[in-house]
Amino acid sequence: MAARRRIDIAEGSAALAAWRGGDTSRPVTAMAVRYTLEELAAKAPGNSVEVRVPPFGVTQCIPGPRHTRGTPPNVVECDAETWLALVTGALAWADAVERGHVAASGLRADLAAELPL
Repeated sequence: MAARRRIDIAEGSAALAAWRGGDTSRPVTAMAVRYTLEELAAKAPGNSVEVRVPPFGVTQCIPGPRHTRGTPPNVVECDAETWLALVTGALAWADAVERGHVAASGLRADLAAELPL
């Protein structure tokens, strides 16, 4: 089943382009993060990894065992600036993890094959 979209693709793309252009206002950042989380869920549908970008959004992705209660076994978490740098290709997954900009726990919590979007 495909992930349900809440963000209009045109609006999300525009917010991401604005962020890449230097507009880091909270509304633009929030829209860009939420849009790219939806894009990740569409690209890699599943429920085995939870990706958190507080305070803006969370999604589940990557095929594998479904998790429904308590703390998920596979979690990726980072701030909005790091997330958007990852999805746009401005920052490589390995570099972000090595520098401690991304907290990734669990055997499936490696998004290197999915990023950049």
